[in-house]
Amino acid sequence: MQEELLVYLDGKLVPKSEAKLSVYDHGLLYGDGVFEGIRAFEGSVFMLKEHIERLYESAGFIELKIPLSKEEMTEALLQTLRKNNLHSAYIRMVITRGIGDMGVNPSLCKQSSVFIITEPVAAVTFPREPKVVSTVISNVRRDSVDATTHEVKSLNYLNSVMAMLDSNRAGVDYPIMLDSRGYVSEGPTMNIFIVKKGEIMTPATSSAILHGITRARLMDLCRDLHREVVEKDITPFELGTADEAFFSGTLLGLAAIGSVNKKPIGSGSAGPITSRIHAAFRELVIRPEEGTQIYPLEQAGQLRSTSQ
Repeated sequence: MQEELLVYLDGKLVPKSEAKLSVYDHGLLYGDGVFEGIRAFEGSVFMLKEHIERLYESAGFIELKIPLSKEEMTEALLQTLRKNNLHSAYIRMVITRGIGDMGVNPSLCKQSSVFIITEPVAAVTFPREPKVVSTVISNVRRDSVDATTHEVKSLNYLNSVMAMLDSNRAGVDYPIMLDSRGYVSEGPTMNIFIVKKGEIMTPATSSAILHGITRARLMDLCRDLHREVVEKDITPFELGTADEAFFSGTLLGLAAIGSVNKKPIGSGSAGPITSRIHAAFRELVIRPEEGTQIYPLEQAGQLRSTSQ
């Protein structure tokens, strides 16, 4: 019988079935906390340093004190992977405000809580050809940058949940959200790129997007392929008349957008530029080379996953 997975919870590794938080935790009551979703591929944690940096930036913006240093947080993540004997995994790191009362005042939460979940996934994230998904432009607008900004990767994803309801009703895979001005922002949990006449474009950070780590790595990769990416405001018209479009995200990887509002984008399948970027990214993840910003487990504490 396979042993139950362990979850890191406030300094201890506990069985998954016993990993519990108080109903008075403000992470549950108000979505008051931050998180990161990270991937491990065959003993390497992809862009770990960048994910850790973003976690602490998000926490700092909402004045949430993390009780671990960045080095301690990294080691806690790696220890959880090792104890679960996972070489390929999806990782969720979560910091909540901690236990308070029924009021919204965060000052009553005396100690934040940290938990890390690691779940096994297939070693090969990306198929040989890009997955093609269907989309709809959601009626739900992305929260503006001066509201509950999505530059903070917080526990409050109700904005995305509401948009997903639109896509469910439309019978498509994902919604595309506009910002408060009506420009293209992002998907519910992923960034978006379009290709028009050979030019690759992605919404500027002013469009209320999350500063995606996969997005940033793809932009660097495009430059390696001698293709610049222009960050700009993108209108729904530019999206709908694009030659190609694709999503990027930690869990999704890279997926071609085949249609928007039932209307095909280009040929309705992955275009040549999307396919080229996908192939290069797949190669980067599956066979990481030195200097590709992949964080090997064996270099982080000399602790590769083993049965323990």
